[in-house]
Amino acid sequence: MTERKPPGVSFETWADRQIREAEERGEFANLPGAGKPLAGIDAPYTEQWWVERKMRDENLSYLPPSLALRRDAQDARERAAEARSEAEVRAILTQINARIDEAVRTPLEGPPHRLVPFDVESAVRQWRSARGRTP
Repeated sequence: MTERKPPGVSFETWADRQIREAEERGEFANLPGAGKPLAGIDAPYTEQWWVERKMRDENLSYLPPSLALRRDAQDARERAAEARSEAEVRAILTQINARIDEAVRTPLEGPPHRLVPFDVESAVRQWRSARGRTP
């Protein structure tokens, strides 16, 4: 639709003519998604629908910092359980404990994280017992 609307022709008539001529030329044939239902037509409307779609299309995700810290603490617990040495268990838990301590001092954005630092020595004892080792 690069041509301008001629004077004296109503906009609706002019637009209808443009669409009809484009259909006759086959410009609407074989468009992607032709004959398929509109994606998300039944989903509830949100004001941020375009952000949600962009994040889904780009395979992006966002967690508030407090929830990201919870996830990282769980990951640290799992990595510590699979560590190869006591030193590695201590390093993993010391690192996450520093982040938890900082979050306790300066609350993060998002819901409360309710995390307390890991008891490193207790975790090391559990790591040893899981491997049948004694100190």
